[in-house]
Amino acid sequence: MKRISQYLAFLMLATLFQHCSYSQSTDNQKKIVMNNSKKDTTNPVYSRTDTSKVNISNEEWKKVLPDDIYYIARMKGTERPGTSAFEHSKEVGTYYCAACGNALFKSDTKFESGCGWPSFYAPISKTSIIYLPDNSHGMNRTEVECGRCKAHLGHVFEDGPPPTGLRYCINGVVLDFEKAKEAETKYNDDKKKKGE
Repeated sequence: MKRISQYLAFLMLATLFQHCSYSQSTDNQKKIVMNNSKKDTTNPVYSRTDTSKVNISNEEWKKVLPDDIYYIARMKGTERPGTSAFEHSKEVGTYYCAACGNALFKSDTKFESGCGWPSFYAPISKTSIIYLPDNSHGMNRTEVECGRCKAHLGHVFEDGPPPTGLRYCINGVVLDFEKAKEAETKYNDDKKKKGE
């Protein structure tokens, strides 16, 4: 009876952690320090205007991406929950793929989910995201990748707010953000009027 109770308790915990679970490093995996260190070379495929598909090898990606972005985007890693500066950000603007510059989400679709990662209820367009089945770690989830370069972004769940009911749970490491110019201009004008 005690064993059954322990098993049921384990199943309940596993179910709770199903949403936005993250991968743990194993002893056999290379430990990668998430330091967002910049490489000496520039990323030749990064563009916020080019929408052509990017197909380069992981060896090439490793040369141009910082270690933390490479780990998430190309190795399908996951940042630790609660570590992204974007999780609680309220700034107005656009979120882009940090690997290739593809536009992914508008800030007005971002919401506080409490899961530990930046969450959005809709992508910027139907082609900005690719959906793939993910049955790793004993779970049935839907992985989301960048529609331009196939960088791993995170997962989408069906427990988000209206109007879509979806929650795109995204690793902040693979996001770039650009403030909306109008919002930034208005903010600076308001500061000038107040004499700050």
